Amino acid sequence: MKLLGNIVWLVLGGLLVAMIYYLVGFLMCLTFIGIPFGVQLFKLGTYALWPFGHELVDGPNEPGCVSVAMNLIWILLGWWEIALTHLVFGLFLCITIVGIPWGVQHFKMALGSIFPFGKEIH
Repeated sequence: MKLLGNIVWLVLGGLLVAMIYYLVGFLMCLTFIGIPFGVQLFKLGTYALWPFGHELVDGPNEPGCVSVAMNLIWILLGWWEIALTHLVFGLFLCITIVGIPWGVQHFKMALGSIFPFGKEIH
């Protein structure tokens, strides 16, 4: 079931979402200051490729002071729009019964994309 869910996810836009995460992450890594944000976008892109069967969980000893500060900077710089986009797509998909599993994955991605620092993919 996880494999089928991931294949349908990729075909219906998950691949596009992951490519956008990777592209913006690469652009962020072109600057020294943007590297931590680019790394988080790479993490979100990897999660966007295979969301079924994986979860973003807190890493060991998290949340720490650095990750809390970086999450605050992440939100203040406007990256909360990613979470809002996932929330809207999740609500849109949950309108139909068939779309609920994919809507739930968007909700998980919204939660992970609002506070990405200190998270790991499991």
